[in-house]
Amino acid sequence: MISDKITSICCIGAGYVGGPTMAVIAQKCPHIRVNVVDISKSRIDEWNNADLKFLPVYEPGLKEVIAEARGRNLFFSTDVGRAVKESQMIFISVNTPTKKYGLGSGMASDLTFVEQCARQIAHYSGEDKIVVEKSTMPVRTAEMIKTILQADDSKHHFEILSNPEFLAEGSAVSDLYNPDRVLIGGDDDENGRRAVEALVNIYSEWIPRERILTTGLWSAELSKLTANAFLAQRISSINSISALCERTGANVDEVARAIGMDSRIGPKFLKSSVGFGGSCFQKDILNLVYLCRHFDLPEVANYWEQVIKINDYQKKRFSQNIVETLFNTVRGKKISFLGWAFKKDTNDTRESAAIYIAGELLQDRAEIHIYDPQVRSEQIRKDISEVLHSYRLSEGECRELEKLVYVYDDVYEAVQQAHAIAILTEWDEFCKLDWPQIYSSMKKPAFIFDGRNIMDLHTFSELGFVISGIGKANI
Repeated sequence: MISDKITSICCIGAGYVGGPTMAVIAQKCPHIRVNVVDISKSRIDEWNNADLKFLPVYEPGLKEVIAEARGRNLFFSTDVGRAVKESQMIFISVNTPTKKYGLGSGMASDLTFVEQCARQIAHYSGEDKIVVEKSTMPVRTAEMIKTILQADDSKHHFEILSNPEFLAEGSAVSDLYNPDRVLIGGDDDENGRRAVEALVNIYSEWIPRERILTTGLWSAELSKLTANAFLAQRISSINSISALCERTGANVDEVARAIGMDSRIGPKFLKSSVGFGGSCFQKDILNLVYLCRHFDLPEVANYWEQVIKINDYQKKRFSQNIVETLFNTVRGKKISFLGWAFKKDTNDTRESAAIYIAGELLQDRAEIHIYDPQVRSEQIRKDISEVLHSYRLSEGECRELEKLVYVYDDVYEAVQQAHAIAILTEWDEFCKLDWPQIYSSMKKPAFIFDGRNIMDLHTFSELGFVISGIGKANI
């Protein structure tokens, strides 16, 4: 019998979604035991580390939430079986990357980890369970999960819910505290409604009921992909206009401000930049394109694919501008990257524009000197290795190019004697640096390429820099 009174839950997957989400649920619902499990022992060890500075996920405010709930009703472990068996509700929050080979390669979501979760749940459950999709999944994934669960364990009843996350990395904790909406999709029968109500009861401990939206299962699954597609579309739209601004002498910030004051458009996601990144936008749009083609909707697929093409074009324009401005050669030149994370206030580097820009410049034999306040050196080097191998270079070539990459803990060391600086993450601290000192330490002419439009071009020009932004005339 599906219970609508939940006292124990578990989450399979302790990453950027599972960790913060379960931490906030545990903090707000002290009467519920929350077990977060992951197959990665090193990741679980980091969540359990006494020093909260070294959590695997960096989010403002997260360490305070962990400090309050961990050990009280929030627990991290690698014991998936025990956590599943002891929980009434199980969240699936594992990675669903884009497939790298086989049918749908380069577009479809790889559901290998989701399938593994479903089989583990069926194996260890021993009683009726509510299973909640928390990962971003293609529409109708719940059907696959339900088929596996019922085939492996026909004695018990499993109710599948879709509860997609709408968190913005860098503000995940505040988004969890005060979301625009919480979306819960389920079946419209007695057990489905009981399962939905069980999850509604958890969120309503701190979220007003009017912000908790319940829908059908397939609508909830598709809403997540659609939301990310619409947000990415706005970024690509303003970035496409930034290219026109540079040719015509218009200022993209002024254009964005003007159109953003139209209540029908609004100001959000109209910040032009070197391009969007992160774990969701590109992956989800590619998945949407794949689904449209699968259901024989080529015109719809082509429309959404253009959002990705504009994003790639924006990154390519930026790297080409660096090469052309530095007199058409960057071989042996020191180019300092300020920022490696795909956005500020996170240590997530997935699909970061910095990775692509580094790959392009390394192929021209530039020296890349990197500083990011939150991304670890080993992650940067892993990203570098992956992007170089994506160009299908030989192992020897990759190793030689990797030697041109330097990572720093001190920003002033990173820019010492640099030919140029590329600002690739909008960390607040970059606006507060001693820029006159940085100018004096650089080779002349000293170039800045502001990929996030966080610097005032006229101010930096007066300091002596040759500076260019996105969608603005170079100074």
